Amino acid sequence: MTVETRSIRERSAVGRFPSVTLAIGEENDEKKEEQDENNPKQENACRRWLRKACPCCCPHAHDDDVTETIVTGIDEFDNEEETISEKGFDSNRPEDCGTYDGFIAYVSTELLLKVRSIDLVKSKSEENRKVHHTDLYQSNNLIIRRGQKFVMWITLSRPFNPTTDQLHLELKTGSLPVVSKETHVIVPLVKQLDQNSWGSRIIEQDSTKIKLMVNSPATAVIGHYRLTVETNSTSGQFVSEHNSANDVYILFNPWCEDDVVFLHSEEERQEYVLNDVGIIYYGTMNQIGERTWDYGQFDEGILAACLFVLEKSGTPPSGWADPVNVVRVVSAMINSVDDHGVIEGNWSGNYSGGSFPTMWSGSVEILKEYHKNKGTPVKYGQCWVFGGVVTTVLRSLGIPCRTVTNFSSAHDTDVSLTTDVYLDNNLEPLEHLNSDSVWNFHVWNDCWMARPDLPPGNGGWQAVDATPQQTSQGTFRCGPASLTAIRYGQVYLKHDAAFVFAEVNSDKIYWQRNVDGTFSQIYDEKNIVGHFISTKAVGSDDRNDITNLYKHPEGSEQERIAVETACSYGTKAKAYSAPTAQDVSVHVTMEDDGPRMGDDAELTITLQNSSSENRTVNLHSQVSVMYYTGVHKATVKKDTTDIDLLPNEGKSSLNWTLDYKDYKNQLIDQAALMLTLLGRVVETRQVLATQFNFRLRTPDLIINPIGKAAVGEKMAVKISFTNPLPQVLKAVIFHVEGLGLLPPRKINYGDIDSHASVSITEHLVPTLSGKRKLLASMDCKQLTQVHGVTVPGATTLLPTAPQGGVNAENTFCVCSFTYVTVKYNTVCILFYTAVFV
Repeated sequence: MTVETRSIRERSAVGRFPSVTLAIGEENDEKKEEQDENNPKQENACRRWLRKACPCCCPHAHDDDVTETIVTGIDEFDNEEETISEKGFDSNRPEDCGTYDGFIAYVSTELLLKVRSIDLVKSKSEENRKVHHTDLYQSNNLIIRRGQKFVMWITLSRPFNPTTDQLHLELKTGSLPVVSKETHVIVPLVKQLDQNSWGSRIIEQDSTKIKLMVNSPATAVIGHYRLTVETNSTSGQFVSEHNSANDVYILFNPWCEDDVVFLHSEEERQEYVLNDVGIIYYGTMNQIGERTWDYGQFDEGILAACLFVLEKSGTPPSGWADPVNVVRVVSAMINSVDDHGVIEGNWSGNYSGGSFPTMWSGSVEILKEYHKNKGTPVKYGQCWVFGGVVTTVLRSLGIPCRTVTNFSSAHDTDVSLTTDVYLDNNLEPLEHLNSDSVWNFHVWNDCWMARPDLPPGNGGWQAVDATPQQTSQGTFRCGPASLTAIRYGQVYLKHDAAFVFAEVNSDKIYWQRNVDGTFSQIYDEKNIVGHFISTKAVGSDDRNDITNLYKHPEGSEQERIAVETACSYGTKAKAYSAPTAQDVSVHVTMEDDGPRMGDDAELTITLQNSSSENRTVNLHSQVSVMYYTGVHKATVKKDTTDIDLLPNEGKSSLNWTLDYKDYKNQLIDQAALMLTLLGRVVETRQVLATQFNFRLRTPDLIINPIGKAAVGEKMAVKISFTNPLPQVLKAVIFHVEGLGLLPPRKINYGDIDSHASVSITEHLVPTLSGKRKLLASMDCKQLTQVHGVTVPGATTLLPTAPQGGVNAENTFCVCSFTYVTVKYNTVCILFYTAVFV
């Protein structure tokens, strides 16, 4: 049979195979076709091929064995490159047959290399999740860390032939994935994986199943990816349908040395990435309190909520490969200012329409509410709430993070890198000028990463702050700022190192107004800002003082050099003139752990004269109720006294008392007070100035267990409280939660009489085994910062036995209990011993 190759213009294209070159000689007339049909032994090769290829169109009366295979080796068709191909072919549909010059052509779909199923080996107990340290996430999706290999199985419609078949994966993230921006990733099939690029390799083949090992680079964009598989063969192309069950979440990888967030210590990775419960410190430098916080970064839906926060920012996903960019976005998005972020801050004392900031005990409820309401800010939060949520988000995304508290934390508002106090000619504060402040405490975060964008040596811990205080590049955010840069006063390095430096190491400078309206510097306090910078210790619930990471020892030559270096870039660089000689000093102290709520507050003021002459001091004292941020609320007591000091180390001590009746109707939030002392030495005109912050300690919640603690078994806890105040507590609310024990729950209790004791019982059914903590807090307008927590690391929940209470070895699990009360601020529950009977 003669084959004529026609031009494209001359071909009929009625059928569905435009890539096929088919030409039939003119001698193939209808008469000959009829003869061939009546005489199968003499039918030509085309007819025989057609009968085998498409029996539905050309049946054979004596041939019941139909083979769905293209007959090759007939001289009427050219080489393998001209084989008929079709995508999405359906052998059950007659319209899948096409006509070419009077002939009907058909190709079986079985020749296509189809993807029947994808197994991502994604359960929490399987290989991928365990080696990627993502088995704690309560999610059914594959969660992996970049820069690390993972495996997957693909079931195909026929065995994979590496000589003729091709296969690659496609991963897409964001609304407009683009290959050039690495948000559309094509993962080729290669013979050898390169750790610096995407690639997949067949490591096992079993009939129609192949096992791939896939590598992602340590610079991959993190986020939520949609996965599809594309195949190419001589029979055509096939693309699998997107199935959300096969979506892949890619995170930063602190275990990968090539990732900029790599953290070398496994103990620190366990603490700063995998620990889902922590401690946040508050109070004053002399009265450090602590409260437990449920970070809950692995809780169901939290990873999705964290990625939603990134998406809500409107920043392009292509920037999410860089942890500096991600941290900047998170810092901006956790507060609601500018961009309708997660939490609305409120320091007014009026929290109607939302929750008291002190009510929150964890991040889970906040993030889920924000996600559920599609980006409506959650009401309300203050610095420790912002800090706790930042830790949750960054740990969930794979960036090592810790919550940090700075006591006596300065807020510099004019980029002077000093904390300025303006006084009139009578040494009275000029409140309208005193915009700088010193907060009793302030909570922010440290995150760990290399900083290739900064000079060498500035990697490691970076300060980041989501509390909206000052703008950074037009947005309320702060950081990441290198702690090394802060320590050495290199405030010119990004991001926001100057602001953080002022928080931890600025001098407090007192300015007095002159007759002509100008101001003169009259006093400089050097050791007033940045004390006991604290975070939870690695592997324990101890407090870790990290002040040395932020600053050199106070008063040392290195610390003074850092201050002068930093202030040379500030707006008051000339403030550092020769120091004024001092021979009189003043100090404030208190006994033990300070006054309790409901009692009179007693402090001691001590003045000392180191000169050889008598000194007389005019001393002004003033005590104010303060927001913990250092903002003044109300003055509750003022006093003035003259003190005579003898020469040569002469001392004078004053017992200073604040009665309960003077402060009981003025306290807010943290029960914070500040004593301000201002004085002048008559003989030398030396100025004395100091401010002493303290708080009134609040009582604890007592938590007692009722029943055994076992997964799936009902138990109860009894929460007890005694009102320490000689007044009624109005509209009391209790808040209880515990990861794996009890979802966040609010209990509207009502009023509690003066000095009355109350108790409530809560029932719960543990859902997760392991060491668990139950948290409880109480809030009302008259009394805040009342809370309790389980004994750290002591709650062991054992899985329940099979139905009937007996397992395969005819044993069952029993837990016995005791409880312990910690002296301050934490009342604990201890699930102690597991006994197998």
